[in-house]
Order: sequence, then C-alpha cells, then structure tokens
Amino acid sequence: MVPLRVAVIGAGIAGLTVAAALSRQGIRCEVFEQTRHLREIGAGIQLAPNATRVLRRLGLGDFLGVVAVRPEAIEMRRWDDNQVVARTTLGKECEELYGDPYYTAHRADLHRGLLELLPAGTAHLGRRCIGIEENTDEVVLRFADGFTTTADVVIGADGIHSAVREVLLADSPEFSGQTIYRGLVPADRLPFLLTEPKVVLWLGPEQHGVCYPVSAGKLISFGATTPAADWRTESWTAQGSVTELAGQYAGWNPEFQQVLSAAEAVNRWALHDRGALTTWSTDRVTVIGDAAHPMLPFMAQGANQAIEDAIALAGFLRGATPDSTGAALKQYEELRNPRTRDIQQNSRANAKVLHLPDGEEQRERDSELIGRANLRNQAWLYEYDVERITTEIVNGRS
Repeated sequence: MVPLRVAVIGAGIAGLTVAAALSRQGIRCEVFEQTRHLREIGAGIQLAPNATRVLRRLGLGDFLGVVAVRPEAIEMRRWDDNQVVARTTLGKECEELYGDPYYTAHRADLHRGLLELLPAGTAHLGRRCIGIEENTDEVVLRFADGFTTTADVVIGADGIHSAVREVLLADSPEFSGQTIYRGLVPADRLPFLLTEPKVVLWLGPEQHGVCYPVSAGKLISFGATTPAADWRTESWTAQGSVTELAGQYAGWNPEFQQVLSAAEAVNRWALHDRGALTTWSTDRVTVIGDAAHPMLPFMAQGANQAIEDAIALAGFLRGATPDSTGAALKQYEELRNPRTRDIQQNSRANAKVLHLPDGEEQRERDSELIGRANLRNQAWLYEYDVERITTEIVNGRS
C-alpha cells in the first residue's frame, strides 16, 4: 500500500498531538510552523480525563505525573466574601470514577512533552504557509520563504486565525467583549493556596478570576476576565498592566487580591471565538482545534477538545490510502462536529452565566451550581473516550 503523506500546519498543542498520534501509527507526517523558535507560551491549562486518558496512551502518562498537578477539587466562590458556592471533588475520586486523573499544567510543559514524542526532523520551523492548492491526487503547499511541498492530506492546526480554515470558509474571529489577564506567580508567595491543590474560581458581576497550581506545584497560574473596553489585542505576548488589573478587582475578596498583587507581570488577551463550521473538510484538507472550533475559555475545554480532535483524526487516517482520504475526513467531521459545537456553545453561554450581577438570577445560578457539583454530572465530558469511539467506527467501516 502506498504510504499516506500528511502535512500539519501549526505546531501548537493541536498540531503536535496529531503529529504524535500519526507517528505512533507509522504514518508519515511533517509539521510546518511559522515561528522560528518552537515554544508554547502562555500560562496554565486544565486537562480533564477525556484528554489525559489519550495523552497517557500516547506515552505522556509518567511525564504528566511529574510536571503537572492533580488538584483535589474545583471550587466556585463568591467574589466579595470568598464564600464557597459549590465544590466538585477531583483527586483520587476522579481517577477512580473516570479511569484517569484531572491535571493542571503549564502549557509549555505539555508542549515540550508532545514535542519529545515526535521523530527527529518532523517539525520544520520558519515555514509560514501562504497558499494551499488542492488537486485531485494531492495538495500543493507554498510557503513564504519560497519552499513548496505536496501532501495527500493537509491538517490545519494553525489556530483561530487559521489560513487553512479559509479554504473552507471566509469568516472572521468574533470579539466577545471581554479580555483575560494571565500570569504566573511563584507558589511560595501564596502559601494559603498550597494546603490543598485545587482550581478556584471567584464569580462576580461582569468578571471572574481563576487560579490553580502548575509546574509540579512550583507556580500558581491565574486568569482574570474583565470587560474589554477598547482592548482588542489578541496575542499571548501582549503585556498588560499589573496596576490596571488590580484596579479592575478593587473591592474583591482579599484572597484573590493577594493573588493579583503577587504578580510581577501579566499578559492581556482579547477573547474571541468564531461561529461553528458547517463543513470541516474537503477531500484532502481539514482543520482541528482552534482552527475548527475556537472556544471562549469558560469551560476549560479548548485544549481538551483539540486533543480529542487530534486522536480522532489520526484514528480515521490510520486505514486510509492516498485515494480514500475524503471518506476518512468525512467521518472525522461527522464524529467531532456535534460534540465540539455543543461545548463551544456552552462556553459562549458561560460568558454570561459566570458574570451575573448580584441578585435573584445570580442566586438561582448558584443553586444550580450546587446541584451540578457532583463529579458524576461531568460524565458526558470526562467519560468520553474518543479513541475507543473512533476505533469502533473504523472497524465498522472496514
């Protein structure tokens, strides 16, 4: 059988995960990244069991056990008096119930672990894709430095501003009206957060905050969401003002203010997503992760869904030939579109739900949060085994 040639555009978490999954199956894969220095910046990331189980199967189980943190709970608290509204137990109970742990990690650690799974020479840096020409028997890719290559399948893992997505639909990112400040603080500056590792969210009118330990507990990652005013910059490296951030949370409880005051620097990111795609693929081109379904971060599932995409896509391509890529990409789209659409819509809805002003509607929300706090209520997210489901479909197809 003629081996399949796959080109991945983008070397973020989505691109490296699909490359690692393809390489595990013996499929020839090359990753093209526009930056010249391969590093994942940003702050923390939450990895739920639906992602950690497939990362473990890729070979990252021991790695995550060392660099990540297994939080004991997720707590939602009030913005003013720090009162716990709802608590979902994680830790050992989560691992026993769903078979794999819930982790918090630094994005850079996960990125490094994925990169180490790839065969040498898989990733090509300084290659910005500027053109994709799909023909009957292959795809021609052109890059800004004059380099060209061909592939049987092109996977767009190039984020919310995806050039590959433009092959499928000419749309634009949609601004949410909110920004998020992100930062990292040495954990020894916040000893009150070390007694029990957990994810803490403080919910308040028009904004919220979140923090959790990363990097084997050495750092605390935090995010603080505020109305955007005139800020529209969308970049991991855009600097925010620590003083301005503290002013945005004046009057909030002392514990969260301590988190903010411990930060020496913050980045500020304008929050965008896009409308759901009706078509993800052609016969030879498809998208994954933020290129397919960029999500607001209000369910902490964006990276988890990108990882699910990557595993599913690699599974469907496993039995494909250069002449049967269209059928494989169609089945990938049919599996992934409904689930990611639901999560994307729920993430949008949470932009309002998490930021209700104090009052009757807020009290009703808090009551609902208490009712949903039982860990078993997360089965629809955490129990999902994308690799098993994909394998069942593929076996049924064959």
